[in-house]
Amino acid sequence: MANAIEALNLRMRNDGYIQHSLKCLLPSLPPIAGYAVTGRIRTGAPPISNLCYYQRPDWWEYMAKFRSPKIVVLADIDHAPGIGAFVGEIHEQICRALGCVGYVTNGAIRDLPALERDGFQCLFGGVSPSHAYGHIVDYGEPIEIGSLKIQPGDILHADRHGVQSIPAGYDAQLAEAVRNVREREDELIGLCRSPDFSIEKLTAMLEKGTLCPPRNRP
Repeated sequence: MANAIEALNLRMRNDGYIQHSLKCLLPSLPPIAGYAVTGRIRTGAPPISNLCYYQRPDWWEYMAKFRSPKIVVLADIDHAPGIGAFVGEIHEQICRALGCVGYVTNGAIRDLPALERDGFQCLFGGVSPSHAYGHIVDYGEPIEIGSLKIQPGDILHADRHGVQSIPAGYDAQLAEAVRNVREREDELIGLCRSPDFSIEKLTAMLEKGTLCPPRNRP
């Protein structure tokens, strides 16, 4: 398992997360994790039919098929994303009822006081006072936001720092991997705060693999 976790660590140095400056609605909330419910939206031009998203029960039915917790992830594919906000208080209430814990978009949101009151975490590109012509273009397909390709059902982790994906097959190993990282970091922090701190001790600790696991040498 150690080799698999090390490979994952190296991969996620510059991959596996949204490389885009998204705003975090509630930075004080603990991190959220869930299965991605993906779709594409537009807000700058009206749809051919079904002007309001309330007229898309198929969208809710699709969302309901996923295991909870869920994170709604919608890519705004307008030339200028965020003209209108697809998600506001009402959409948030429906999402929560269907087991969603948060919303991620490169587009806009609205009704910030209500979303904050309910503790519904959102990472978003901007805000808008209007839904404009917000509508679902399609759903159930892979999407891309900020260079991160997201498949339906991917496990996502989000907090004040941003959004990252957990590759399939690693979810069962996460708890131990996180515990190992925390132990290494705590050891280093303890040394830095110790009256016995020295460059020599710091170097020795880093050489034995604290903070970064040692690379395999031939």
